[in-house]
Amino acid sequence: MADCLSIQKSLAWCQGRPELPGVKRRVYYISKSEILQWPTLPHDANGRLTGVAYSGNFVLRSDSTWKFIDIIPDKSQLTSDPQGEYPSQTQLNKLVAVHPAVDAQGTEAAAYLNNNDNVFLVEDMRGAFRVIGSDKWLTKTTVNQDLGQGATGTASTTINVEASDECPAPFYNGEIVTDDGTTSGTSSGNSGGSSSGGSSSGGSSTAIASYNNTVSINGGSSNVSSSPLTLNGPLTSLQFTGSNMLAIFIRNTSTNEEEEAEINSARNQATWTGNISSGSVQIVKMSGTAEDPVSVNWFTINISSNNGSGGSAGFETGG
Repeated sequence: MADCLSIQKSLAWCQGRPELPGVKRRVYYISKSEILQWPTLPHDANGRLTGVAYSGNFVLRSDSTWKFIDIIPDKSQLTSDPQGEYPSQTQLNKLVAVHPAVDAQGTEAAAYLNNNDNVFLVEDMRGAFRVIGSDKWLTKTTVNQDLGQGATGTASTTINVEASDECPAPFYNGEIVTDDGTTSGTSSGNSGGSSSGGSSSGGSSTAIASYNNTVSINGGSSNVSSSPLTLNGPLTSLQFTGSNMLAIFIRNTSTNEEEEAEINSARNQATWTGNISSGSVQIVKMSGTAEDPVSVNWFTINISSNNGSGGSAGFETGG
């Protein structure tokens, strides 16, 4: 049929690209009754989704803000399961958010979450916010509490959320108005629109990442375009600059351990500190955009044990 063109796409993956599991330590929520206008997901003329990222912002009542819940990331999880039958299949998005406290404030969570139709925002480890809750179906929220048992028991307040949606937890890159100010997310989805940018996770999802080849290594500047570099003494610090930076990983090839540099809120500087005294270190940067990131082996530092000072002057360029 002429009006029923395929929307299918290839699904690529760059080998070696890290897929960091888990969620971050703070989730946001609000009652749907406080939302005046929802952002929109893109659809074609046949009602099929053409992207999984919301376009626009949640518009709230003038005196309303998103509330937050601090959770234990290692015990919390976001999953999505298919439900229903062809041609009416949807997704059931499930959030388990474990809050450590069982005091009066933790207990009060049941009072305002149970029997209320809420929507939740969860930030994944790549800095993208995911939405649990839809304007089409009710969200079910329940609260379990465990005061623990014995001296080695664990106390917790667990918030369980189930929400039907058209796709696994859609992405949201719009504004998040909180009591502490306004932040925004960056989406890894294809929204067909642009992000508003923000201080939380890094600007437009379509902005191209850029990294300067002049890098501070152990406090001294070095041009890393002449890779590999040889460092006399341990590697203790790295500082990177650029714009719209996505991620930088420091891989110790001797131990196969990997650490991520900490990027500031403006996404123009990243830092790492540690102590690697031997072997080889591979620096990997995520290039491209947040919508289409690409893992690139940037430069290598070979560490020599001839000089234990680890000073900024202890460099040689390799061939």
